Amino acid sequence: MPANSYEKPDFWSQKAFSEGYPARSVYKLKEIDEKFGMIKKSTVVLDLGAAPGSWTTFLLRKLNGNGKVVSCDLNPLAKTVKGDNLVFIQGDLNAPEIRAQIKAHGPYDLVVCDAAPKTTGNRIVDTASSEQLVEMAIWYAQAMLKPGSNFAVKIFQNGDQQRLLKTMREIFTTAKGFKPEACRQESFETYLIGLNKK
Repeated sequence: MPANSYEKPDFWSQKAFSEGYPARSVYKLKEIDEKFGMIKKSTVVLDLGAAPGSWTTFLLRKLNGNGKVVSCDLNPLAKTVKGDNLVFIQGDLNAPEIRAQIKAHGPYDLVVCDAAPKTTGNRIVDTASSEQLVEMAIWYAQAMLKPGSNFAVKIFQNGDQQRLLKTMREIFTTAKGFKPEACRQESFETYLIGLNKK
């Protein structure tokens, strides 16, 4: 049986390690930003489901001391992830007290969410769990983004993408799917992008 490619570090994993990022997922955000121009100079960004902190690290480097990154996860960020303009909130994104803390640092210019559910191996269960995370992220985007701002969230393909995009089109001028090249070929993850909040 061939070794699963998740077990051996691929090009993106090795690149992440050499550039000081906790995980390869950083290149997905980089590609999204290059394509859609998400991160402006003094952006205030909310990074949902941020641990171990690759996206947060990328955002901090890109902002270079300007703006602010508010990251939230149940798990702590890697110890190497730090910055004077970083606020980390540890807790459940669905808990009212965590929502209140996050809201206190807003409103935001950008909400990003690379959170994935704990996978079971059952695609139907995992896809449903992914959809719930997307719905939670959309709630944050709707509640906490300034008008004219942007949003990116990971979703497992075969989830109810069309329904979720329909919801996003009520919030954003443009909503579309986008699969970065840095996604593993066998991965069934993709991203939903919302541009220019109404």
